Amino acid sequence: MHLGEGPTYDATTDTAWWFDILGKTLYQHTVASGETVRHSLPMMASVLARVDAERQILATENGIFLRDVASGALDLLTVLETDRPNNRSNDGRVHQSGALWVGTMGKTAADGAGAIYHVAGKTVTRLFDAISIPNSICFSPDGTLGYYVDTRVNVMMKVALDPSTGLPIGTPTAHIDGRGQAGGIDGSVCDADGGIWNARWGVGAVDHYDSAGQHLARYKVPAAQTTCPAFIGPNLDRLLITSATEGLDDAGLAADPHGGKAFVLDVPVKGRPEPSFRL
Repeated sequence: MHLGEGPTYDATTDTAWWFDILGKTLYQHTVASGETVRHSLPMMASVLARVDAERQILATENGIFLRDVASGALDLLTVLETDRPNNRSNDGRVHQSGALWVGTMGKTAADGAGAIYHVAGKTVTRLFDAISIPNSICFSPDGTLGYYVDTRVNVMMKVALDPSTGLPIGTPTAHIDGRGQAGGIDGSVCDADGGIWNARWGVGAVDHYDSAGQHLARYKVPAAQTTCPAFIGPNLDRLLITSATEGLDDAGLAADPHGGKAFVLDVPVKGRPEPSFRL
C-alpha cells in the first residue's frame, strides 16, 4: 500500500477493513479464512464504519458516503468541507453515541489546513480547526473522554465529552507529549481498560499507554511508517496494524522492504468492539 490507514473490524461478520488512501483502495479481510478482497474506489477514502448489516459509511475527500456492502455502491450522505477543496479525510472513529469524529487535512499536508469534525447523522460540527495532520481519534470506554493529535505538533490531546452525544464539554489538555521524541504520534485505539495503543510513524512501532498516559511498552513492527491499529478477532485480542510507503524514494523503499503491508501484532490486548454509526 502507498498509504495504508483506517483499519477497523466488524465483529458481526469477522471482517477487518482498511484503506490505501492514496491508492484509492478499500481492503476487506475475513479474519478466520484469511481471504482478502480489494475494492477500487473512485476517490480517496480513509474511514469506514458499520451502519447495519447492509450499509457502511465511508469518510472521503468528497464527504461522507453511505456504502452498500453487497454492491459497493456509494451515495452521498453529507459534505464536510465545501470551502476547502484541496483537503481530504484522514483519521476518524465512531463514538459510543453513534456519532463520527473525522479529521481532514490538506492533500499536500499544508500547515493548519485541516480540522476535526463531529458528524451526527447529516449534521456536521467543526470541533477543532487549524489541524495539519489529524490522528489518534479514539474514545474512553465510557465515552466521556475523546483523544486526538495533530501529528505535526506531536502532542496527544484529551477532552471531556458528553457521553450521550460525543460532543466536547471541556477544554482539551495535553495527554501524551511526543515532542522531542523520534517518530510521530499517528493513529490510536483505546482498549477496554482505557489504555491507548498508538502507531508511531517513522519508528516502526506500536506504543502502549495506560489510561493516565504513562508509557507501558513498545512493540516493534517490520515497517518504518506504521499508521494505525485496530482490535480484531472474535475475542478482540489481536491488533491489526497498517503501514505506508508514502514519501519513500528508491533507497527508502529498499531499506523498508515490508513497508506498506498490514500486520497482525500478537501481543495481549483487551480490545472492544467499534460502535455502529447512527443515521
